[in-house]
Amino acid sequence: MSMSDVARLAGVSAQTVSRVSNGSPGVVESTRQQVIRAMDELGYRPNSAARALKRGSFRTIGVLLFTLSTTGNVRTLEAIAARAAEEDYVVTLIPVSAPTQAGVRGAFSRLNELAVDAIIVVMEVHLLDAATVPLPPGVHAVVVDSNASDGYSVIDTDQADGAQKAVEHLLDLGHETVWHVAGPSESFAAERRVNAWRETLAARGSIEPPLLRGDWSADSGYVAGLTLAESDCTAVFAANDQMALGILRAFHEKGVRVPQDVSIVGFDDIPDSTSFSPPLTTVHQDFAELGRRCVDKVLKQMRDNSTEPGRELVPTRLVVRESTSAR
Repeated sequence: MSMSDVARLAGVSAQTVSRVSNGSPGVVESTRQQVIRAMDELGYRPNSAARALKRGSFRTIGVLLFTLSTTGNVRTLEAIAARAAEEDYVVTLIPVSAPTQAGVRGAFSRLNELAVDAIIVVMEVHLLDAATVPLPPGVHAVVVDSNASDGYSVIDTDQADGAQKAVEHLLDLGHETVWHVAGPSESFAAERRVNAWRETLAARGSIEPPLLRGDWSADSGYVAGLTLAESDCTAVFAANDQMALGILRAFHEKGVRVPQDVSIVGFDDIPDSTSFSPPLTTVHQDFAELGRRCVDKVLKQMRDNSTEPGRELVPTRLVVRESTSAR
């Protein structure tokens, strides 16, 4: 089925059919509807590749990421897709098979076979055998949550500031120190939060308790919570809300009251955090803003034909609920 067939059935020129297919302005609405009805009747679908070649754009953004198992990655991807849709772009997900240089190269090989105009790299873990991401030359790209050098355009949540707010909140409530249940050591976000926890304790003259680690899951938080329940902990900062949930379960089983005995702060502000028992004090990440900035940045690069290296940080805010109280 061709454009000429649609034009013949609709009683218009092929040029008019083309303009309707491309969403171009200047077509009378009655004519537009007439063409659309003819397309539907004939089962005609515009050739997106041909249109892309004509306008020099596929209106598609590729998103490379290692995992969809974390709240942050899922919500960031959701925000990217929503903002891209507002700009009349679609998103193609390009999963990386393994967090290694070879895995990234494999993803870029697949990228070269796909019709995308630019890429957003969502990084949650370190590349095991490389310090930076080997972005192909000439490709417009934005990197999320990365240790990439200043040669790349990086958008990230202000992880350090969020962690500092969490720790300072607990210290301001009168707790002598704050224990920390960190995320996995291979996570950039987790390590930034660990460093900020340490620096904030040091700045306030507080003793640093032993560091506990989890893997972002509630189960790992539960295991850490069992250890905390046997310690002298009165305040704990969990690196994400899911681990905080596990800690709450462990405390409940061990008879540790929150916040009467121990205050807890999480990180992320997931929608369910208001339904924890008690509702969780946490650091809010603005994933909608993060996704918007990623898309806006990469589209600006395309328009200006520039790379615009540098780093932008999206602010966080502390949301105080019922899981923290004065000592």
